[in-house]
Amino acid sequence: MSSPNKKVFFAGHVFYVYESVYEPAEDSFLFAENLTLKKGEVVLDMDSGCGILGIITADKAAKVVAVDINPYAVRCAKENAILNGVADKIFFVQGDLFAPIKTEEKFDLILFNAPYLPSDPFEDDFWLRRAWAGGVTGRQVIDRFIYEAPEHLEENGRILLMQSTLSDVDETLLRFEKNGLKPSIVVKSALPFFETIILVKVEHDHF
Repeated sequence: MSSPNKKVFFAGHVFYVYESVYEPAEDSFLFAENLTLKKGEVVLDMDSGCGILGIITADKAAKVVAVDINPYAVRCAKENAILNGVADKIFFVQGDLFAPIKTEEKFDLILFNAPYLPSDPFEDDFWLRRAWAGGVTGRQVIDRFIYEAPEHLEENGRILLMQSTLSDVDETLLRFEKNGLKPSIVVKSALPFFETIILVKVEHDHF
């Protein structure tokens, strides 16, 4: 990781993106543009990649925990946090979804730009592929996240999940509802080749 592959700019921040790390694309920017939080909230940036979402939220958040299964992404995000002056507010962890998170740890806001594209079953540890490959139905990682996330959500917390119509958004909404949560669609954006990316917001259903 001696030199970055790409340099990305967003909202006054700069992000270096290294080889084997997902480069922010349409989904990342749509997510970032629709990202709101209150000052002092505790944030979990799941599958953080180069750190773009976690670093943006760190300006207001009390603390950000950034998790990625890709060790190169963790190192890249750490460097970007230093570059953007928020390294003291972000804790970086390598691991598979919630595995490295303590059982009792809860968050006000959980962010997840999910691996949502249908793909062949995992057969290797090609790190970059894991950022977008969601298994045969595109839901291999999303379904695990939906099952585990509620245990780590504060009572008045919320989840923001980015996925594609190629991986059945209706199924996502239904599964969150079955877990006692209230999902809604924040924004959607059509991409080429009959695909639309959708940002889902999920809150506790208090009614």
